[in-house]
Amino acid sequence: MIRRVGKNLTVLEPDSRQVPEASVQLERDGYAVLRNVLSAEEVTALVADADHAFISRGPDPGRRGDDEYRYEMLNHSQLAHRTVGHPRILEVIEPLLGNDCHVIANTLWRNGPDFEGGPWHCDAGPHVPRPADVPWDDRIPYPVFAIGAHIMLRDCAIADGPTAALSGSHRSGRPVPVSQRFDPDLAYDGRTAVMLEASAGDVVMFVSDVWHRGTPAKGGSGRLFLQVHYGRRDIAQRIRLTADVNHLSPEAIEWADTPRRRELVGLHSPFFYDA
Repeated sequence: MIRRVGKNLTVLEPDSRQVPEASVQLERDGYAVLRNVLSAEEVTALVADADHAFISRGPDPGRRGDDEYRYEMLNHSQLAHRTVGHPRILEVIEPLLGNDCHVIANTLWRNGPDFEGGPWHCDAGPHVPRPADVPWDDRIPYPVFAIGAHIMLRDCAIADGPTAALSGSHRSGRPVPVSQRFDPDLAYDGRTAVMLEASAGDVVMFVSDVWHRGTPAKGGSGRLFLQVHYGRRDIAQRIRLTADVNHLSPEAIEWADTPRRRELVGLHSPFFYDA
C-alpha cells in the first residue's frame, strides 16, 4: 500500500488507515471482485449507452479492427465518464496506486456467445522483471502500477466466458511461458485458474501483471463490460493513440523520420492498453 506525501510516494502503514479487503486481496492475490457496485438502473442506462456506441460508431481506425470493441468510452458517454470514478472502485485502487491515479485506457467490450477466449497474458510488464530462481522478499509489499477493472453490464457465468486469473502470478516477475499461452491447465506455483464469475453491476479487478485470460464461451450469452485501466500518475494515459494526441510540434513530427526517433519523441505504435 502506498500514499503520496507532497511530490513523493511513501508506504502506507497498515494501521494508519482502514483499507478495503479488496485492496489487500489485489496486492496479495492479484485479483478481486466487488459485488453490487452498480444498481440495476445504472446498469440498464449503461447498456443503453453501450448499444448506442456500437450502432453509432464503427471500429476505431488504427486500433484492433473487429467489431467487439469501442474505445475511449469516457469521451463518448457521460455515464461511462462518471462510472470510472465510482467511489467503490476508487477506495480500492487508491491505496495501491495513490490518490492521484488516473484512467489510462477505457474500452467497451462486447463478446458474442461464440467467444473463443484468448491467450494467457499479463497486460503490461511485468513491471519488476526477475529470474525464476529469485524469490520476492515478502517484507516488501509487491508494487502495483496498473489495475484493470471490468464493470460488468451482463451476468458472466462459466458458460459466458469469464476472465480467469492465476493467484499470485503478478508476483512472479515473469510473463506467461510462451509454450503455455493457450494451455487451459496452466498453473502458477501449484495454483490453478480462478474463474472470476460476476453478475451485472459487479466489478472484476486485477493487477496488470497477473496472468489472466478471457475463457471460451460455452453456449452462454457472451460478455458485455466496460473495461477501465487505472495507472499510477507516473504512467502515461493511453486513451488515444500518440499519433493523435502528443506533445510535439508539426516540425518535430516531421523530423522523426525513423521508427526509433518516433518512439523516442513519444510517437508509439499501438501496444498494451492502446489496442
